[in-house]
Amino acid sequence: MTLARRTLIDAETTPFYHVINRCVRRAYLCGSDELTGKSFEHRRGWIVDKIKVLSSIFCIDVCAYAVMSNHYHLVLKIDLNEVNALSHRDVISRWQQLFHGHEVATKYMKGEELIEGEQILLDGLIAEWQERLASISWFMRCLNEEVARKANREDECKGAFWEGRFKSQALLDEQALLACMMYVDLNPIRAGIADSLQSSDFTSIQERISELNTAENTQEKVLKIVDKKTVFKTVTPLKPLAEFDGATHQVTQLGIPFHFSDYLQLIDWTGRAIRYDKKGSIDSSRPKLLSELGISSAAWLTSTREFRRQYSGVSGRWDAMCKFKKKHQSGKWCKGKASSQALHPSP
Repeated sequence: MTLARRTLIDAETTPFYHVINRCVRRAYLCGSDELTGKSFEHRRGWIVDKIKVLSSIFCIDVCAYAVMSNHYHLVLKIDLNEVNALSHRDVISRWQQLFHGHEVATKYMKGEELIEGEQILLDGLIAEWQERLASISWFMRCLNEEVARKANREDECKGAFWEGRFKSQALLDEQALLACMMYVDLNPIRAGIADSLQSSDFTSIQERISELNTAENTQEKVLKIVDKKTVFKTVTPLKPLAEFDGATHQVTQLGIPFHFSDYLQLIDWTGRAIRYDKKGSIDSSRPKLLSELGISSAAWLTSTREFRRQYSGVSGRWDAMCKFKKKHQSGKWCKGKASSQALHPSP
């Protein structure tokens, strides 16, 4: 039975989530259709561009992404600190970049005085919108609806574009987060459509490598109301990918709890190991992160190949997975005990 999204996502327990969505049609989401000869490569850019814009509006950071031929992966982090710090004007201005909002909110933004009933209505709207700005469900709704509509217009057809609701996995600790990010970043290499990190198009690792020394871009947003008249405009910087903060290895509300140099060393080693045609794929010395976390090379390589299949809606230390299931899903059976124990060896 399909579970309510609130049973799968709990930002208080963990801010990190792996989400996947797949195209329902035989025709590709991206890539080239060998039967018709038509290329859909440009659609990859639609997804990457949209997640950048949405991340700048929502209080949600993108840790990793990979856009494949008929599906895509995201690793997202809900930033509760950011959403709780938003002022009323911040909430309204962000929401009006997504939807028309409400005439009462527009009146407030113009500095006009509100009567008591309007103020009560506005307070309720702001509370609702503020909650939604930290919602992965609303983030995915905004992403998937726009891509589906653009694809339908391009294909001159109607109907469902996605096979169903997006799938999500809660990442409860640093091992789960690291393994999932690596699984996502290495998708093209694992699928055999790229032979290096630099040639893994439309992935976060390619972007991180290519933008090590580049400045951030900004994008000007013009906010509009129902009658199409411009109310005001803001300059919204496109948010970069979530940062590696190099903190102690624990999942917190801060950034990704590793140093990027360590992550880069590990993903390079892992990418070579899962490509048997790469010379020097087996290195006798384990990368620093594996040694620090006490993960065996065999368990790590299995995880980076099969992470999506190893778990269901949650990944992490086994006792934490069972606790999460019991709290949010009424003690339903938990998948992935052996895989969890392999990534979390006993001291």
